[in-house]
Amino acid sequence: MNVNIRYVDVDVSETLNTFTEDKLSKLFNRYEFLVGATVRFKKDENSHDKGKICDMELSLPGPRIFATSDEAQYEVAVRETIKDLERQLKKRKQVFKTH
Repeated sequence: MNVNIRYVDVDVSETLNTFTEDKLSKLFNRYEFLVGATVRFKKDENSHDKGKICDMELSLPGPRIFATSDEAQYEVAVRETIKDLERQLKKRKQVFKTH
């Protein structure tokens, strides 16, 4: 499992790193064809109620899968982004099974 976590204009957080890697490891265990993940945490200064953005890009055979979430907390954004990615991975897994 190759996970690259980047912080864009946000302080680095080891607890957020651990939380994100734990959630992603569950995806990597469920979908064996995953190669790696790139995670970016950003903050939108213009948003007053939300503004914590989590972008995730998964590397796998074929086109990459991308999802993003904008929430009030980074942990919630990670969960929502992973839900979106899992939906896309289920569709991709069906394509792999038919070939």
